Amino acid sequence: MNGMRFVLATNNPGKLREMQEILPGFGIEFVTRKDMDLDIEIEETGTTFLENAMIKARAICALTGLPAIADDSGLIVDALGGEPGVYTSSFGGEGLSERERCDYLLHKLENAEQRSAKFVCTIVCVFPDGEYITAQGECCGRIAKAPAGSGGFGYDPVFVADGFSKTMAELTPEEKNKASHRGAALSKFAGLFLERGVL
Repeated sequence: MNGMRFVLATNNPGKLREMQEILPGFGIEFVTRKDMDLDIEIEETGTTFLENAMIKARAICALTGLPAIADDSGLIVDALGGEPGVYTSSFGGEGLSERERCDYLLHKLENAEQRSAKFVCTIVCVFPDGEYITAQGECCGRIAKAPAGSGGFGYDPVFVADGFSKTMAELTPEEKNKASHRGAALSKFAGLFLERGVL
């Protein structure tokens, strides 16, 4: 399958940037939804990260006829019973900015001593013949008391990964990619590609 193009199904600019930074190192040639002129909204109706990633990958694969790579990811906070989970991007309500969502999370944890949390990322690649590959990565850590840093996206300014004293938003892109849930998932993903002779 060498030389085959893959479509990245995400429209999230932060996710797209990270995938573009990580995937070329594995020798994968890819195009984006924008490259394919696919300006559509895909409703994520799943109740798990895997279901949502599968919905996106299958839809883009069907529309393009190319293998499609999609991810669904989110933040799981122990003190909130696993919230926001699959609802990470809409946590606190529709229309909030990323900073407002971080502030909402900090407000919810204002009196919480237990601040452990983890980012989870599930990657799916669906092939035109219906076959698919999945991989999951996690990044464990804790929620900071206040936001810090200007890098990354989403909840990065309030998440401190295990082994670090800085938030994800304060790390360099290289540091974040090595530590992140998405980097872990993509590394496993590339290993599965190798096993199947895709790379």
